[in-house]
Amino acid sequence: MKRKDFIRQASVLAASSFFVKANAFSQPAKPLRVGLIGVNGMGWSNLNAMLNVPGVVCTALCDVDERVLDKRIQELSKRNIAVKRFIDHQDLLKNDVVDAVIVATPDHWHCLQMVEAVKAGKHVYVEKPLGNSIKECEVMLAAASKYKKMVQVGQWQRSQQHFKDAIAYVQSGKLGKIRLVKAWAYQGWMKSIPVKPDTDVPTGVHYDRWLGPAKKRPFNANRFHFEFRWFWDYAGGLMTDWGVHMLDYALMGMKVSDPKSIMAAGGKFAYPEDAAETPDTLTTVFEFDNFNIQWEHANGIDLGPYDRNHGVAFIGNNGTLVLNRQGWEVIPEKGRMEAIPLQKSVDNGLQKHMENFVEAIRKNDKTLLQAPVEAGAHIATFAQMGNIAYKTGKKLYWDRQKRNFTDPEANKFLAASYQNGYTLPQS
Repeated sequence: MKRKDFIRQASVLAASSFFVKANAFSQPAKPLRVGLIGVNGMGWSNLNAMLNVPGVVCTALCDVDERVLDKRIQELSKRNIAVKRFIDHQDLLKNDVVDAVIVATPDHWHCLQMVEAVKAGKHVYVEKPLGNSIKECEVMLAAASKYKKMVQVGQWQRSQQHFKDAIAYVQSGKLGKIRLVKAWAYQGWMKSIPVKPDTDVPTGVHYDRWLGPAKKRPFNANRFHFEFRWFWDYAGGLMTDWGVHMLDYALMGMKVSDPKSIMAAGGKFAYPEDAAETPDTLTTVFEFDNFNIQWEHANGIDLGPYDRNHGVAFIGNNGTLVLNRQGWEVIPEKGRMEAIPLQKSVDNGLQKHMENFVEAIRKNDKTLLQAPVEAGAHIATFAQMGNIAYKTGKKLYWDRQKRNFTDPEANKFLAASYQNGYTLPQS
């Protein structure tokens, strides 16, 4: 499913079911008050899904783009939902109108806002990738542990039944010895981003607040809103945007964590002259004992492995299980096992993920979380390893005990560079 189509569909599904809360939750006596930080795109889909859970109310919206902020406030007003309006997320966190926050800002803000939120006593739903560097993930883990708040990461496939069923089959041993796991994202809808000149900051945009700890630069529309993903100052391209989804299941299926080595090759092969910085084509190999995990991504192409534009394939001696958001199937090696036809997805993963988050808060039980901060930190770190291998152009070796690379050049990329008076938060 194309990302933009998913966001549109998720919003429609959430809005259409807003008045029909057909789930197993009973109406609690005390409402859970939610604030949204970052109200565009996925943040809006997240909020609508959460509002479908009985007993959840939205009490605050925060965004540095007043144009989008006011649009969302008006949309909620039409549904008889009145909220407080904030430009600065710190003002929202100091206010007693929220019990939990959704952090759906660009990646370079996730660490600061999640840490500040748990310090302020709020539960947090934070979009993936959890952190924009390996060191940020470590800080976020420590903060969640110290302040003992519920932190759910937006890896919503973890709440979908067909993903769980597929992983159970992988771990049954029926595929035989698995020697290679492929994970990929082929994004045909991702066209070239034309180079645009710098401009004045649009009216209503608090650009310094948007930049935050990132390098000071003139305003450029290419770097703003959705397209921030393709610039190293703010994110890690498709490796961290889609890789955290698909690679998460590669690791889960194989019951592994840290790789022995990582190597990557790619570049701007599709659109060499466009404005984006991150590679539009990339192959990354993560080495484990007795098998490899391979990541692929390509912009402008939809025909990925097994005729799917995204997915994970567990390639065993007896057959291959192919899994993505639409379902899973088993393709047998001839004469070695029976085929299993496509087992289609039957539920709304985003909706179930929000229900799971609310349930964990209600029961004060973090073990219920389908995508806890530990899972988010694990896969965000893993994806960052792939980007660091690409940036150095080397085969890198990971020291599991020291939690760093054996290569000094690679270790320079462990932490993001905080500027403009911001510093990496302390838990």
